[in-house]
Amino acid sequence: MPSDDKKLMNDGFFYRALRGVREGWSDFRALTPRERRKKLSTLLLDNAMLIIILFSIIIIAILRPHFLSVASIVNILSLTAARLPLAIGIGGAIVLTGTDISAGRAVGLTACIAASLLQSSSYLGKMFPNLATLGVFPTLLIVILVGALIGLVNGFFVAKFKLHPFIVTLSTQLIIFGLILLYLQIGNNGGQTLSGLDASYLNFVSGPLFKIAGTPVPRYVLYSVIICIVMWIVWNKTAFGKNMFAVGSNEEAARVSGVNVFMTIVGVFMLAGALYGVTGFIEGARIASIASYTGQNYESDAIAACVIGGVSFVGGTGKISGIVVGVLLLQIIFVGLNFLSVDQNLLYIIKGLIILLACAVDMRKYLRRR
Repeated sequence: MPSDDKKLMNDGFFYRALRGVREGWSDFRALTPRERRKKLSTLLLDNAMLIIILFSIIIIAILRPHFLSVASIVNILSLTAARLPLAIGIGGAIVLTGTDISAGRAVGLTACIAASLLQSSSYLGKMFPNLATLGVFPTLLIVILVGALIGLVNGFFVAKFKLHPFIVTLSTQLIIFGLILLYLQIGNNGGQTLSGLDASYLNFVSGPLFKIAGTPVPRYVLYSVIICIVMWIVWNKTAFGKNMFAVGSNEEAARVSGVNVFMTIVGVFMLAGALYGVTGFIEGARIASIASYTGQNYESDAIAACVIGGVSFVGGTGKISGIVVGVLLLQIIFVGLNFLSVDQNLLYIIKGLIILLACAVDMRKYLRRR
């Protein structure tokens, strides 16, 4: 046996990977030319979205080498971390064969609440001048509860009245936007942008965790990592997670098997809402200037990221790791387009095309399995 192969055999992981590649290549060579073409065509089409994005990243890196600088990479990772809780929440709704288009407005409302309660006492434009600046952790608990309440409303109407999640969350999206506009009129704010946030809030969320080549990594990156770990455990190691996938795969079969479908659906939407609250809390300090449009269209990015990451709209399929990859790839593309000075208005067209193509590829996989 060649020395290289002996070394690989000693390292079990690499040996298994090499053996898998060899076996796959052998199986491929055993196919007829027609079967080979079909297999390659299927492989390319199933991974079309991923291939296009990776190809785009390579082109951007060639045209703008600074795109791969440490500062740029840290910025991409920070943006990814800021959007991950939102995407994971929506991912749960998609696993149930639904979606949640109220997510962006829920982020906006919770960001407004967090910012208003955590404005500095010395800020002249303080929304509630007679109210002392609330602590970071009580405020975080409040916005999580507000988000969970939104999720409860969504989940209740979906589970109880069998309404499609799109219709329910479209309704709550409008309701929440109205609540944001009314909330911003309270006190001395008069509908203005919320700013003047307390230093404790800004430091807790956006303060430097550590530095990479002099570029600070914000603390909310760590919070997102913790959330991903917790949600991976919830999805994969708990009865609730198993019930979620069972309901998404076949609701009637899950009910016959003893799964409480009503509570599972409500629980998924409440958990999603809580994650929207966390996202709003992070977003409030991250951008430090909250307005009525904060959170607008955030859900479209999250939905695209989920589908790219393998969370299927046909239900019952999805991984936390896939969502992380999907969010990361999207942020790489969006940052790269900014490096290329692409018109911001074109980003909406690009996002729409990404969602359309990703859903088409997802449906193609489903139809082929049938």
